[in-house]
Amino acid sequence: MGPSSMRLGFATLDRLPRSVRRPAYDRSRVTPGIVHLGLGAFHRAHQAVVVDDCLAAGAASWGIVGASLRSPDTRDALAPQDHLYTVAVRAAEGTEHRVIGALLDSVVARENPAALVERMADPAIRIVSLTVTEKGYCHTPQTGDLDERHPDVVHDLNNFDAPRSAPGFIVAALARRRALGALPFTVLCCDNLAANGHTVQRIVTQFAALRSRDLGKWIADNAAFPSTMVDRIVPETTDSDRDAVANALGVRDAWPVITEPFTQWVVEDRFTAGRPNLAAAGVELVTDVKPFELMKLRLLNASHSALAYLGYLSGYETIADSMQDPHFARLAARVMEDAAVTLTMPAGTDLAAYRASLLRRFANPALHHRTWQIAMDGSQKLPQRLLGAMQDRLARNLPIATHALAVAGWMRYVTATDEQGRAIDVRDPLAAELAALTREAGPVAERLAPALLGVQKVFGPLGSEPPLREAVTTALARLYRDGARRAVETLVSA
Repeated sequence: MGPSSMRLGFATLDRLPRSVRRPAYDRSRVTPGIVHLGLGAFHRAHQAVVVDDCLAAGAASWGIVGASLRSPDTRDALAPQDHLYTVAVRAAEGTEHRVIGALLDSVVARENPAALVERMADPAIRIVSLTVTEKGYCHTPQTGDLDERHPDVVHDLNNFDAPRSAPGFIVAALARRRALGALPFTVLCCDNLAANGHTVQRIVTQFAALRSRDLGKWIADNAAFPSTMVDRIVPETTDSDRDAVANALGVRDAWPVITEPFTQWVVEDRFTAGRPNLAAAGVELVTDVKPFELMKLRLLNASHSALAYLGYLSGYETIADSMQDPHFARLAARVMEDAAVTLTMPAGTDLAAYRASLLRRFANPALHHRTWQIAMDGSQKLPQRLLGAMQDRLARNLPIATHALAVAGWMRYVTATDEQGRAIDVRDPLAAELAALTREAGPVAERLAPALLGVQKVFGPLGSEPPLREAVTTALARLYRDGARRAVETLVSA
């Protein structure tokens, strides 16, 4: 049996090269204290690594049970490995490998929803954390309210103990805790929502109140929803990544994650039922996350989206590829410069240094972060990444041409046909609605821009503001006339 056919797991940990870090604790003594909804690559490269550090420091009651809401792929890959997996940290100078043991078990919610509710209701679980992406909250991003007509919400209100949605699982489990007389768990959102803790509290209490006004009030009065800011770039893992990890370990890991050296987690220190010593594991515990969250959304995420849409249209497969083009590197810097004036940061925050670090991270040649991956779910991302800064700049009578070109890039992208006439695989919760609008408008900026600006779920009242309509329409016309690469060059050279 060759090295690459042996599987990572308990039995093969002692075969790993000495350079590979492995769990520095007795995993058999670890018990679950966290249920995590949305068991994707980001969680496993970010929060689970922090929890692994906490376990190594002796916090043995804080292991993680991960839940995939729909796909069995992660569970099917990790269960045969005793839920061990590798984090490969890639920098220009080389790759470091670490095996994480914080994940004790994984479940697929749709296979047995009632069992997951029961697990979340167990008083030993004191935190339910989430990385379900912006679209997983069944809300309207422009308002931050629950979308009561969302099919999963309708289903969950009629099948309370067999939910499909993240809000449905949280409310069903909290209702069970209330009936048991147990403390509510802390709901720890780790997604890029504006004011994410407050937003998820509103979504969850609105959902609960539709079920029972008393339940909604109990959750509002007793459960904690701390806001957070998370930051680590985690590209999609490819088959060649898996081969590279197998070569480094001498055993095969079916489900490794690839990431960068940088990691940051800022958390509002508000928990109902305790927490591990997160600060000792590098987490910044603060009283107000909002400045940090806006900083990340408007600097990192906004420039990432600009590079994703305009870079994809220009033929760049990855963010690092686009950053090799000096005009696109300047575009990313310009998005950050324009957004920085809308931020009010605590004393001592060095925004210039933060922006410089982002540009270095984007250019990391060892990270293959696909523009197509970042371009997903744009209808959910635009309000907090781009539109908020545009609104603030308009209020200050400042130009919005840079952000308008990024929004126009999204509009050109969701037409689902690139500049060479090839199909774009648009992944978005509003894909069908956007496709109908773009077909009806055709490739004419003066028709297409107003049609998409009229999508209330994305733009709200901002879409009818004349300065925004004019700037976005002008930018979209330039994209059609000159193509994305030339449009970016013209913008940053002005």
